[in-house]
Amino acid sequence: MLLIRAVYQSYIPYKAQIGSDISFGHAIGIVIAPRAVIGERCRIRHHVTIADGRGGAARIGDDVQIGAGAFIRYNLTIGNRVRIGANAVVVEDVPDDATVVGNPARVVLLKGQRVDSET
Repeated sequence: MLLIRAVYQSYIPYKAQIGSDISFGHAIGIVIAPRAVIGERCRIRHHVTIADGRGGAARIGDDVQIGAGAFIRYNLTIGNRVRIGANAVVVEDVPDDATVVGNPARVVLLKGQRVDSET
């Protein structure tokens, strides 16, 4: 833990439940909450924050890709096979097979189909 913090400036606590075959692309600046649950085969890029707060930390499904600089608010559920864009700020649950981008993050693809915005 101390080595991870000193070398990579990252906080990945042993209490976090992290599935197998996880990949940290450029593991610099990653912060994962101690109560976070992360599924199998996820890819987390640099400067990602998975927050902890009222009600617990995020629960992230399998095969999720999290882009650089993304922030995932506490007490959310991120479905399986989700893609979170770079610098996205996720403040709501994300369904399976979705792609989210923006601040606040919004679904732009769902099961491969484009989602029209409500503007």
